[in-house]
Amino acid sequence: MNGLIEVFILSLLPTFEGRYAVIYGIGRGYPIHGTLVIASVAIFILSFALPFALPFIDIIMLRLEQTKLKRIGEGYLTYINRVRSKARPYVEKWGFFGLIIFVAIPLPGTGVWTGSLAAYLFGMERKKTVPALIIGGLLSILITTIPTVGIASILG
Repeated sequence: MNGLIEVFILSLLPTFEGRYAVIYGIGRGYPIHGTLVIASVAIFILSFALPFALPFIDIIMLRLEQTKLKRIGEGYLTYINRVRSKARPYVEKWGFFGLIIFVAIPLPGTGVWTGSLAAYLFGMERKKTVPALIIGGLLSILITTIPTVGIASILG
C-alpha cells in the first residue's frame, strides 16, 4: 500500500502528475488498476482545487515582489509568461477542446497544473475549466499507460 501512496503524492506534483506517476507505479510493479485509480483520483483533486487556488497564489506571488523573497515572485511571473506563450495556440483558438489537448499532451510544461494556469490567464470559466482539466488529465494518463503496460509486459 505504501507504493500507491507514493503514486498518489507523485500524481499531485507539478509536471509529474498522474501521467508520470503511472509510469513510475507500473515500473515499480504496483498493481496496474490501483495505480490508475490513485493517479486518476489525484487528477480529480487537482482539477477541482487548482482553478480555485490560483487567484490566491497570484496574490501571494505578487506580494512577494515587494519583499526579500522577490525572486520567487519574479520566477512565478517568468513561468506565467512561458505558460501564456505555450498555451495560447491551444486555448485561444480552440477554447475548451484546446485546453483538453494541451493538458493531454504528456510532455513537461503541459498537464493539469499548467493547463489550469493557462485557463486562469485566458479567463476561461471554471465550469469549463474543471471538466477540460479532468478529461485532459485522464487522457494523458491513458496516453502514457498504453505504451508503459506494453513495455512492462514485454520486459516482465
